[in-house]
Amino acid sequence: MSDLEAVNSALREASPALFEALSPLGRRVAFPPDIPFQAAQARGVAYNGTIGQITDGRGGAVALPSIERALAGLGGEDLDRAVLYSPVEGIPEARRLWRAWQRRGQPEERVSTLPVVTVGLTHGLSIAADLFGGEGRAIAVPSPFWGNSRQTFANRTGAVMKTAPAYRGGRYDPEWPRRALADLPPGEPAVAIVNLPSNPGGYSVTPDEDARLREALLAEADRRPLVVVCDDAYAGLVFEPEAMAESIFWRLAGVHPSLVPVKVDGATKEISFFGARVGFVTFAFAEGSPAAQALESKVKCLTRAALGSPVAATQVLLLQALRDDTLETQVAEVRALLGRRYRRLREALAGVDRALLRPLPFNSGCFALLEIPEELGIDSESVRRHLLAQHDAGVISIAPRYLRIAFCSVGEEALPELVARIEAGVRDLA
Repeated sequence: MSDLEAVNSALREASPALFEALSPLGRRVAFPPDIPFQAAQARGVAYNGTIGQITDGRGGAVALPSIERALAGLGGEDLDRAVLYSPVEGIPEARRLWRAWQRRGQPEERVSTLPVVTVGLTHGLSIAADLFGGEGRAIAVPSPFWGNSRQTFANRTGAVMKTAPAYRGGRYDPEWPRRALADLPPGEPAVAIVNLPSNPGGYSVTPDEDARLREALLAEADRRPLVVVCDDAYAGLVFEPEAMAESIFWRLAGVHPSLVPVKVDGATKEISFFGARVGFVTFAFAEGSPAAQALESKVKCLTRAALGSPVAATQVLLLQALRDDTLETQVAEVRALLGRRYRRLREALAGVDRALLRPLPFNSGCFALLEIPEELGIDSESVRRHLLAQHDAGVISIAPRYLRIAFCSVGEEALPELVARIEAGVRDLA
């Protein structure tokens, strides 16, 4: 049996629904036994001539003095790790410590693989798209959604975006997966992207909404193999007590044989390390199981084909945070900063003229979404350009009538003025 046949056989046996949901590309990839594979097998041997990186002859790095000075805070082993290639799956300690970070408070019976490192969350989503997207595959997503989802799933792989409104009657609608996939024939595999806290909406579900969302996803899993991509980019950034802070991934793992949850997360927002581009992909199988190993093989093949290996230096910098006993306190301080901005923005939006702007519910993450009433007859792009030209203010336009405020990048004291300028800009054009 070939390596690819063994990998596919392990997945077919562990989860027939997952195997059925794999794209043609997903079925034909497995980590090949070429240079990285052979180099990994040779780690620790006395005479190692496997991999093309410049070392001191004993496995240590040969770093330029300028690079050493820039990384002066790192010890010898970490300096070597930062300067040399990362394993394709990521630095083992970074993977182990991130798994521990993910699983804070999770019971042992909720299984998860050892996360595989990606170059940011978008790379993690693109891996999910490669594995489960493909020509004609239905991708359910609530609208409005993060624009790069279309590029990642539809433009790259030929998948078809199936949308349903994220908000109905001014409230979040947890029934959106069923509405988005209502016209898809039973038995046809599909993917649902669940992004909570959301971009662009800045919303996390309440316990009641969480139960209804899971019900909707399980109902779809009764009708078809369903891959649920949990885009957890903003995990933990929750500012209201009734909003769910825990990823829905954990409450979907193992609950239905035809539902396959995939967790995509990373250091970008959770650790406020935007420039690091360190993300992770995690599956709901026991660590070290045949299915976990098979999926890791496929992810490594896709990473190797596109990037070679993930960035080592930023993984090592992330390790400094993950090893720190005060990490949770440090993260809480950043969350508190965002919480203050969130509350100031809520106060400012409470006073806007609802005939000009309708704030949609938000309680988490980094964003707030404003809807321009249809009866005004103006589109969000016209407002965005007018704000730039006449009001010295920048927001994101989402067609046809939404404006997104990234309150994470605006000082607390400046948020009321930003809201006032947005309102004035809409009034100018109305």
